[in-house]
Amino acid sequence: MAEDLVSLDIRDAVAWIGLNRPAKRNAISDALLAALDGAVARAQGSARAMVVFGHGPCFSAGLDLSEHKARTAEQVLHHSRGWHAVFRRIRTGHIPAIAAIHGACVGGGLELAAACHIRVADATARFALPEGSRGIFVGGGASVHVARLIGAARMADMMLTGRSLDADAAERAGLITYVTPEGGALEQAAELAVKVARMAPLTVLGVLHALPRIQDMAEEDGLFVESLMAALAQTGAEAQAGLADFLEKRSAKAVEG
Repeated sequence: MAEDLVSLDIRDAVAWIGLNRPAKRNAISDALLAALDGAVARAQGSARAMVVFGHGPCFSAGLDLSEHKARTAEQVLHHSRGWHAVFRRIRTGHIPAIAAIHGACVGGGLELAAACHIRVADATARFALPEGSRGIFVGGGASVHVARLIGAARMADMMLTGRSLDADAAERAGLITYVTPEGGALEQAAELAVKVARMAPLTVLGVLHALPRIQDMAEEDGLFVESLMAALAQTGAEAQAGLADFLEKRSAKAVEG
């Protein structure tokens, strides 16, 4: 069944979404993509944060190329737009998404990770964009979203030369946010998910929706939107309660010492 290709477990306001095609290194087939879309929709209706991870030996080895042998240009175009739609639902949804990465995070797998808001990788993680060496081009959003994370020049190097990045190199490049020892990505992601699930909804709205748009605005436009978002967030009930807790010393300092 298609839903078996992606596991979903919701606990403590966190949705755990697992790519579950380990025998194929979690290669993203059409059926897996549809199951992922369904799991994301359920998570966004029931949780306040989500963690995306891979069952088995790796996060994801990317696109299932076996499904693309006989596709026409028109079919490939529509297929690519379908990937964009699914990943957009993750990126522009109303709950933060955290990718917990181990092993291969390649091609479409990297595009999925880039759709998440925070990326955690353990020491076994490897990142690559092998499309160039296969005579094809990225189609799941990498040319926009991976390039924004690491820059077009570094992405061009990865595509033209087949270069892969280990976890430390990926962190230096800005591709991932946290590096853990082998086997530690899920634990780190769980800690982060609990934190972000407690955030005020208006603050989350600003981070997920205002912040990305501000990056594309002229400076003064961006600063005005920032002020609008600050006005909304800081006058919300949860913000007022949080400020009162801080002023009355009922909450921890942001930085101790």
